[in-house]
Amino acid sequence: MILLDTHTLVWMDQDDIKLGPQSRALIEQNFQTDCVAVSGISFWECALLQSRRRLVLPSEVGQWRGELLANGLIELALDGPIAILSVQLDTEHKDPADRFIAATAIRHGATLITADEKLLAGPPVLKCHDARK
Repeated sequence: MILLDTHTLVWMDQDDIKLGPQSRALIEQNFQTDCVAVSGISFWECALLQSRRRLVLPSEVGQWRGELLANGLIELALDGPIAILSVQLDTEHKDPADRFIAATAIRHGATLITADEKLLAGPPVLKCHDARK
């Protein structure tokens, strides 16, 4: 299973050139086996950015979410163990949303597709793939 970081989800949906060819192929390959997921916190981040006019989505975030899920994207909920793990992570990352996303990937044994340098640098238990590749 792969887990898309919030920016990776947006890049994928908007067919942004920032998403590298290896990452595109990995996402397409995993969509065929129903193994592409996103943390529920990513939709919160998108809603927040849309409300602040820092992100333009093709529709209102709730509708956009529904369309993505209908097309096979899996949403992984933030639960107690993930919340606790996010605090215990050995990382310099201070952003709580990114810590939740990293903990979600670890808890579900997923590879995180991200361009976030701090996440790519660790913690060692987090499997990552650089979204720009």
